[in-house]
Amino acid sequence: MVDTSELYARGLRRRKKMFGEAEVEKRMTAAGVFGAPLQHIINAYVYGDIWERPGLSADVRSLVMLGITAASNKPAEFRVHASGALANGCSKEQVQDVLLLVALYCGVPAAIETTRIAAEVFGETAPAAPADAAKP
Repeated sequence: MVDTSELYARGLRRRKKMFGEAEVEKRMTAAGVFGAPLQHIINAYVYGDIWERPGLSADVRSLVMLGITAASNKPAEFRVHASGALANGCSKEQVQDVLLLVALYCGVPAAIETTRIAAEVFGETAPAAPADAAKP
């Protein structure tokens, strides 16, 4: 058994490697002190334990996460994991194939927004303008 502090440190290193130090710090402080316990769980158990298991490579885990977040209609988390997939060496063709599977097995609407997000992350389109930016 590894102690929680080691899991936390290991998870934080992985998370920063995948998403960048600034993005991780932003996400870790977004909910202030109230969110600190959840961030501890995310670092220690999600990234320090599950993401470190030897059964799947980091790129395969990223593809699985993209399928899960697309199928469960979590576009904000999909965007985060699409960036992580890019950092983990996933190709745009692999991501596209995951989203086609999501479309066929979960329904086309589940893949529409996430396909647009993936295109942005992989540099295929310009980022969407914020909704209020279009107002005169």
